[in-house]
Amino acid sequence: MSTSELYTEQVKEISWNVDTVGQARFSWEYDAPRNQLLNLYQKGKDKQWDSAKRIDWDLEVDPYDALGIPDEANTLYGTKHWDRMSKAEHAELRRHFAAWQFSQFLHGEQGALVCAARIVEVAPDLDAKFYSATQVMDEARHVELYSKFLHEKIGMLYPINDNLQSLLGDTLNDSRWDMPYLGMQVLIEGLALASFGLIRDTTTKPLPKQLLAYVMQDEARHVAFGRIALRDYYKQLTEAELREREEFVIEGCYLMRDRIRGTEVVENFGVSAKEAKELEDASEFSQFFKKLLFSRIVPCVKDIGLWGPRLQQAYVDMGVLDLGDASLDQLMTQDEELAEKLDAERFQAEEAERVAEIGATIAEGQGDTGPAAPAAS
Repeated sequence: MSTSELYTEQVKEISWNVDTVGQARFSWEYDAPRNQLLNLYQKGKDKQWDSAKRIDWDLEVDPYDALGIPDEANTLYGTKHWDRMSKAEHAELRRHFAAWQFSQFLHGEQGALVCAARIVEVAPDLDAKFYSATQVMDEARHVELYSKFLHEKIGMLYPINDNLQSLLGDTLNDSRWDMPYLGMQVLIEGLALASFGLIRDTTTKPLPKQLLAYVMQDEARHVAFGRIALRDYYKQLTEAELREREEFVIEGCYLMRDRIRGTEVVENFGVSAKEAKELEDASEFSQFFKKLLFSRIVPCVKDIGLWGPRLQQAYVDMGVLDLGDASLDQLMTQDEELAEKLDAERFQAEEAERVAEIGATIAEGQGDTGPAAPAAS
C-alpha cells in the first residue's frame, strides 16, 4: 500500500525540496585526526546492525494500544470530550497518538539522514567526515524501521509537523558548516532522545521498546559526536559569533516547546485548534513532558560552550536551567547499557525456549518405545 494512502490527511507535496547553501569541503590532511573522533568512528563501525535481523518483527502489535501507556497521559483524558467518547473512540484516539508520535520520529530521522549526509559534505576535518559517514547508515536504518512499524503495525501516518519542518529547513538553509551539527545533533536529536526515552521507559509492549532502545544506542554516539566537534570549534569563535548560535538555539527551543505538540491529533476528534492548545497547556503530563524534552538539550548546549546570559535567561523562563547540571555521559552510558541488557534478556529467553523445546523432543522420543521386539524362539 502506498504511504500516501495511510496519511490522516492529504499531503500537499509528496516530496520536499530544500535549497541549501554552503560549500563542499575537502581535506588533504590525512594524518592528524582527533583520537576521540577516531574512537567514535571505530565504535560506529563496530555497532552497525541490521533492523531486519535484530528486531523481532514477528511480535504482534495491537494498533489501538500499540504502546500500553496509561490513558492518563492522553491530552483529552478527564475532559468532557473523553467522557463523551465510546471505548472504540478511546481506542482510535490511542492509535492516532501513536501514529502521530512515531510519524514525527520517522520524519525527524529522515531529516537526520539528510543532515548527516550534509555534514559529510561540509565538515572541514576528515575525522568528522569519517564518523558522519557511519551516522548516515544509522539514520537510514532508523528511517527504515520506523517506516516499517508505522506501515505494518499501526497502519496510519501523520504528515510532518509544520514547525519541525521549519526547524529542519532553517538547519539546512544555513551556509555555516556547523549549523547542521547544532540544529540536528543538539536540538532535534536531543528532542528526539528525550521523547524516545520516555516511551522506552514507560511502554509495556516489547516491539516499540526494542525499536526505541536500539535507536537510542545509536543516538548516544551521534550526540557524543556533535559535542566533540562543536566544543572544539566554538572555542575558536568570537563573542558575536557565539551569540548568533545562541539566538538560533533559543529560537529552536521555544519552537520545540510551544509548537511541536500533538494538537493536530485532537483536532481530528472535533476539538478546535484553540481549545486543543488550552488542553495541552493544562495537562500535567504535557507539562512534565515539556520539561523532559530539554533533559538532553540543555546540558549539551552548556557542554559545547553556548552558555551566555541571554541563553541562560531563556532557560530560566522555560524552567529548565537546572538541567544544565545533568551528566550527559551518564545518560548516554545508560542508553548503551539498556540496549545491551535488552539484547541479553532476549537471548536468554530465546535460549531457554530452545532448551525447553529440545527437552520436550527428547522426552517425547523416550516415551515412544516403538514396535514390540519379536519373542525369542
